[in-house]
Amino acid sequence: MPPGITTLAADAPTLSAANTGFMLICSALVMIMTPGLAFFYGGMVRVKSTLNMLMMSFISLGIVTILWVLYGFSLAFGTDIGSFIGWSSDFAGLSGIGITQLWDGYTIPVYVFAVFQLMFAIITPALISGALADRVKFTSWALFITLWVTVVYFPVAHWVWGAGGWLFELGVIDFAGGTAVHINAGAAALGVILVIGKRVGFKKDPMRPHSLPLVMLGAGLLWFGWFGFNAGSWLGNDDGVGAVMFVNTQVATAAAMLAWLGYEKLRHGSFTTLGAASGAVAGLVAITPSGGAISPLGAIAVGAIAGVLCAMAVGLKYRFGYDDSLDVVGVHLVGGVAGSLLIGFFATGGVQSDAKGLFYGGGLDQLGKQAVGVFAVLAYSLVVSAVLAFLLDRTIGMRVDEDDEISGIDQVEHAETAYDFSGAGGGAAPRTTGSAPISDSTAAAQTKKVDA
Repeated sequence: MPPGITTLAADAPTLSAANTGFMLICSALVMIMTPGLAFFYGGMVRVKSTLNMLMMSFISLGIVTILWVLYGFSLAFGTDIGSFIGWSSDFAGLSGIGITQLWDGYTIPVYVFAVFQLMFAIITPALISGALADRVKFTSWALFITLWVTVVYFPVAHWVWGAGGWLFELGVIDFAGGTAVHINAGAAALGVILVIGKRVGFKKDPMRPHSLPLVMLGAGLLWFGWFGFNAGSWLGNDDGVGAVMFVNTQVATAAAMLAWLGYEKLRHGSFTTLGAASGAVAGLVAITPSGGAISPLGAIAVGAIAGVLCAMAVGLKYRFGYDDSLDVVGVHLVGGVAGSLLIGFFATGGVQSDAKGLFYGGGLDQLGKQAVGVFAVLAYSLVVSAVLAFLLDRTIGMRVDEDDEISGIDQVEHAETAYDFSGAGGGAAPRTTGSAPISDSTAAAQTKKVDA
């Protein structure tokens, strides 16, 4: 994603209505990915956690939007300070930006660039939530988002995409967020779950997805929105790079889905809908950093490799004992690492830049740069996220009580249930004691052992 700063110079490019309209559409496509993620995750949990899972994504739309306007955009894309963070007073509160002021070197207004980047900032912490299903207090989660985007996402976005950011200056390629979004979120997820521990009944009780149709719907919305996420990251399509990214997004996603299903059939004997959805997301993750540097044939290779690696990685939680509820580590961290490193092999030098990978005569130089970016973001996010979770856990507490987790986090945290089976035609009437009906929450609390 090209970085830049605002300018009003006389030779600045003129506003393009076509590129501006295109970027507004792409921003809306990226926005719909967060509700898509909510459905994807919501279908993967048990009934008793469905609403909480949806809300953990939706709350990011509220919190991150306000923080981005107040200071996030300035920290991520303001004037560089020490190659680590940015700051521009004109960006704070979006108060000093003219409505026709263009993003430096591009034909779109600063406001359009800011809102496009906002959608990336929103979905990144929402990705983390899938690893924490069933067991985190909603208030603690909201506070974690606030702290995490401030001290992790905004600085890392500046490293990768901000003018003067140290990874950008090093020459690390990350077209649309392999490091800043997916490795960042995946490493954060791992850091938090190592602090808060496993779900009650992990590796003992069945914890199957309650609605695979919702999972497939969410995956479809993610796939659809990802075209804006990826193709839009070139901030226009005057030179055709965005079109290449669009094609590579489709190709890699298809390859990853097929590769995941093939691995699944060989290993477990079945082609599952959950595997198809997860494989598609793995391909989307892997092509995000690499799609602007490789050819469509390279996209097939990247997608297929990521599909198999991620399918293998999701089982590691059982071997090593960390409870990554919905495979955020296995898909987003592993997929992001794979996609970022594979640039060092498959970059053609003929799309977004002249950097070439090992298979195109570029040697190991680009691979080395990619490795620095991968492991710097991974280490920073893992450590800082674990520290934040530890501090919150020791102060206000991160986890709900064990009894509340067993009875269902939806009732405890939101006083609602995803499905009402007690209405007309919905099943049995409410149970009663004497003349007073027992509420759903009371019944759930009495039952305790219900595993929805």
